[in-house]
Amino acid sequence: MRKFLFALIALVSLQLTAQEDPVSWSGEVIKLTDNEYELITTATMEPGWHINSQVILPEENSGPIPTSISFYDVEGKIELIGENKETGSYTAYSDIWEFNVYEFTDIAVFKQKIKVLDSDLEYIIAKAFYQTCDDEMCLRPTGVGISFKLNPEVVIPAGAFDIIEKYLDDDKEPIVADAPDASSIKEKDIQEEHTTDAGKVKEEESKKKNNEELKEDTHGEDEDRSLWGVFIVAFLSGFAALLTPCVFPMIPLTVSFFTKQSANRASGIGKAFLYGFFIIVVYVLLGTVVVAVFGDRILHALATNVWVNLTFFTILVVFAASFLGAFEITLPQSWANKMDANSNKGGVVGIFFMALALAIISFSCTGPIVGSLIIESSSKGGIAPIIGMFGFSLALALPFTLFAIFPGWMNSLPKSGGWLNTVKVVLGFLELALALKFLSSADLVYQFHFVDREVFIALWIAVFGGLSLYLFGKIRLPHDGPESHISVGRLLLGLIVLSFTIYLIPGLWGAPVQIVSGFTPPLNYAESPRGVGYKELDSNLIIPEGAHLTVHDIVAFNDYELGVNYAKKVGKPVLLDFTGWACVNCRKMEERVWSDPAILKMLKDEYVLISLYVDDANNLPKEEQYESEILDGKVRTIGDKWYEFQKREYNIAAQPYYAILDKNGNKLKDHKPIDYTPNIEEYAAWLKKGLKE
Repeated sequence: MRKFLFALIALVSLQLTAQEDPVSWSGEVIKLTDNEYELITTATMEPGWHINSQVILPEENSGPIPTSISFYDVEGKIELIGENKETGSYTAYSDIWEFNVYEFTDIAVFKQKIKVLDSDLEYIIAKAFYQTCDDEMCLRPTGVGISFKLNPEVVIPAGAFDIIEKYLDDDKEPIVADAPDASSIKEKDIQEEHTTDAGKVKEEESKKKNNEELKEDTHGEDEDRSLWGVFIVAFLSGFAALLTPCVFPMIPLTVSFFTKQSANRASGIGKAFLYGFFIIVVYVLLGTVVVAVFGDRILHALATNVWVNLTFFTILVVFAASFLGAFEITLPQSWANKMDANSNKGGVVGIFFMALALAIISFSCTGPIVGSLIIESSSKGGIAPIIGMFGFSLALALPFTLFAIFPGWMNSLPKSGGWLNTVKVVLGFLELALALKFLSSADLVYQFHFVDREVFIALWIAVFGGLSLYLFGKIRLPHDGPESHISVGRLLLGLIVLSFTIYLIPGLWGAPVQIVSGFTPPLNYAESPRGVGYKELDSNLIIPEGAHLTVHDIVAFNDYELGVNYAKKVGKPVLLDFTGWACVNCRKMEERVWSDPAILKMLKDEYVLISLYVDDANNLPKEEQYESEILDGKVRTIGDKWYEFQKREYNIAAQPYYAILDKNGNKLKDHKPIDYTPNIEEYAAWLKKGLKE
């Protein structure tokens, strides 16, 4: 009764529903002998849709309508040889019909051998009759005409398909191809490979279209997420710069100047708005220059060039020393004098030069922060430096404007004092810790093992241990005042830093220390890669040729071709992992997300992991090096090869970047790649959906 009602409802609804057919059909002819041919019919379905097999079972009298292929006006002209074989069909239990149904998904291929009895026959007209369904409904059964050219040079005449309607009008029966036996349909939920030329052509066309759509869809989403991260970090850095001794005292002085030197309050507010706007303009122009000079390729240089990383390390150490009081980094005094003189001109031009003068005068405090931001945001490529400078300058400009609008707020500002120098020194220690990250990156890219995980953690323990001693007043630096006691806020901050330092100590013996994952070298880049007191490997674990064990004892390939070939062999989908030795977020994903038991099980049992390091600095063999338009230069290293591969296939250069391929290395159209995804549930759902697709 249930099946009858469903069929009745479906029939009524289909009579009332008109929808564009999501199936396209084509015909191809292969000549076997002088008078024998193979007619190949190919149906390609849009994602989510399927058509039924030709198989007819007694139960299907009230169930799905089988596909059939009929040949017209060929009586006495051809003879069908055997059944119309089909490729790609499978059987699966249907909750709707309550028995096994036979269907195709994505693509269906039919092969019918014929013997031509009439030597003058040049083409054949056929009709495919079928019904298209998705998981919720079925469209009205329909038929489509298909032509087969026995003579490749023949032109199908206009009106050739009218023969189909004529047969219907005359109530004549065409020759219907025989359906294959149900036993030939395998019980599986995935399609077989299609080996016909027609199938390959369709598949390649579909892959090409999918690739372009994936590039457009994922590039925009991933870029937006990355830029928002840059903006937030830069905005917070701008607020940190406000609390330095070069900037904080300028707030009441500048606001007072605008409010007292203006004819009325509205004029003062307007000038303060202009002042804030020009502060943003000055710093955004700096970011624009960085983009114009370096462009997108800075990401690859930052990740792969040891000298770039060592240069950044040196710059940040110099900045740190400046913040700690060793010396002051200042721009030439003549610049400041000239800007100050121009600021006296008045009007809009004068306000602009006041903003420029602030940037120059405060450079000894803001310069190291701005430099660090430019280095970090440049590693994202694109317009990230512009976004970074906009976020930084917005935070810097807001107080000047807001205090001009609400001058009463200035009464609540803390007085300048020794705490400003404390802020500067704390920033100096943080700059020093960040500098060690670039030193580690240079070491990782070339696999020198000078800065193994244990060495890096030991250096960070020393840095943050020193910071905690400073905050407790046990270390005094050149610009510190004569305070005999420390404030409650400084004590609390010192306790937090000390707790963090103690937290790092177990990392020396192999603890994951996930809070800093991404900054530290990976777990397997250590003197004791499996930690102190590690458990033995599973004796049943088999490592395929060309693979190795990566974090959490996951079997991984670092070569695309080797990994895809292995996936074909074992019949598993591929998790493509674009990563880098110097990639902070890659380490966070591996140590925080991949360690989740559910995700780890999928990575070990359900997927073939292929990790492609875009910053692998090892040279390719000479014969494998080539010129690349994408890189606008020569692909020389293994990292260049995978970097170009990622740019070519996905039009994005960010890492980490994850894509799921089927067992043959094909992209999944309805399953978009993702980038950094620290949410464990979200990443697990993405992996599960990939398995389902």
